Amino acid sequence: MAPKNKNVAREWFNTLFYGGLIAIIFRSLLLEPFNIPSGSMIPTLEIGDHIFVEKWSYGYSRYSFPFGSWKMWNGRIWATEPKMGDVIVFRNPINESQDYVKRLIGTPGDRIQMQQGRLYINGEIVPRENPRPYIVAVLPRSLRSVGYYEGTMAIKGNKIWENNEPVNFGYTIEYKSDSFCRTYPGACGVARVTEYTETLPNGVVHNIIEYGDDAMFDNTPEYTVPDGHLFFMGDNRDNSGDSRADIGAVPRDYVLGKVWFVWYSHNYYSSMLALWNWGNKMRWGRFGMGIK
Repeated sequence: MAPKNKNVAREWFNTLFYGGLIAIIFRSLLLEPFNIPSGSMIPTLEIGDHIFVEKWSYGYSRYSFPFGSWKMWNGRIWATEPKMGDVIVFRNPINESQDYVKRLIGTPGDRIQMQQGRLYINGEIVPRENPRPYIVAVLPRSLRSVGYYEGTMAIKGNKIWENNEPVNFGYTIEYKSDSFCRTYPGACGVARVTEYTETLPNGVVHNIIEYGDDAMFDNTPEYTVPDGHLFFMGDNRDNSGDSRADIGAVPRDYVLGKVWFVWYSHNYYSSMLALWNWGNKMRWGRFGMGIK
């Protein structure tokens, strides 16, 4: 019986080894999944979105592969240049264990500045139009059964109503544990903010949200993007640690790829095993949504 047991063990080893190798190659060269843990890219990406990133979009650096921090080589192979407005996943140059997703705002030589909440690129103000309401709701899970009410507004599950009618503006809803909301009360609540349509100099049109025009990074010095670097900002302009903050301009090699689409999205309403809650948990409309 020993040879048979040995063959079975070898088959299991081969299955695990080659399966792992195929997964590594697929994630390194083709598509890599990421989940969105923060609200820095609201309204484009929401907490609980799961995305696929095109690893081939800008070529490959050592950070495209597992153990990229081992400094096996520098530079990129089959490199192509990112375009202003692309939504990109990159490695945090300050802490290489972290991956960030932001929008590319400046390429080498561009001058970037925020003045009174408005974005300036190369001395020209970037158009910001069509102001409209937007709601960012972070609720304790204890409100799941009763809902949240504020004046004529009601939030239940994945929906917001005003005067008993579904609202006709954008919003995002996330549920946190009650203990989290007790420990960090400022992180939970309902914020009414403003959504704008912004048009970048190369014609890319996208949406942003603003809590106001006097936040920490709404007035900055003018940054000039160095050679070989990129300047990123979150679409949630007042709640994003990006190139305006400590990470600064990001070296080109730290780019992992361009965000392609959302393949799954949920709001942390309950566990996956609670099938009866899927109607209030899943953001069905975001499944398969392309990102631009």
